[in-house]
Amino acid sequence: MCIPGCDATGKSQLIRAISKYFIATKRMQMMRKLAPTGIAAAKIGAMTIHSFLGEQRNSGKPRTIKPDDSKLEKEWRLVEYLLIDEMSMVGLNLLAKRNRIICSEKHVDPHIPFGGINVIFFGDYLQYRPVYDVPLHTDFLLPSKKRSGKLPNEKEIQRHVARSLILQINCVVKLTQQMRTEDPQYLQLLERLRRGQCNYDDYELLLTQVIGQPSVGSLNDSPWNKVNLIF
Repeated sequence: MCIPGCDATGKSQLIRAISKYFIATKRMQMMRKLAPTGIAAAKIGAMTIHSFLGEQRNSGKPRTIKPDDSKLEKEWRLVEYLLIDEMSMVGLNLLAKRNRIICSEKHVDPHIPFGGINVIFFGDYLQYRPVYDVPLHTDFLLPSKKRSGKLPNEKEIQRHVARSLILQINCVVKLTQQMRTEDPQYLQLLERLRRGQCNYDDYELLLTQVIGQPSVGSLNDSPWNKVNLIF
């Protein structure tokens, strides 16, 4: 399942509500929450993906998956739901690692996605991209000059495996209601900013919100009226 939505549409609040439900029904042991960064993890009471993988970010030393790792087996034995926040920063290689570990610790056929656990992705693909990885939405069907005519290496194979997992998502619930403001003009500005399509009117609108800086000039005045603007 995937629950996308731009900033301030209630994704984190929904994760908290789901957590409260599992606590109230005394089933918290059935759910785990992961996020790609420490800040994102702390925001929803989760652990970082790299902590789960047992390795440091970009350390170059992948975790050795041991089928008889009793600590991990005990941790994941009862887990049936996995919530993953900030999906834009989760790469395909990271997803493939997570899938292999869960399948190993759940003692299930590796062809079963995530060991049979129900996975829910939260986030916005237009936010930060993954570091040293490729986004979950990467389309491998598009023509590429990279390694054209060459056999794929192990990392590329795992990326395709992870992409096939993403393509099996069969339920998408998009959050669209902005919870922080109802100003239609400001909402349109935020949407253009999100897509990298800001214009001069957006600049003028933001300039009206400057407080205590009367020295801030207009782009219509010299020397700013003679330079190129890059948003």
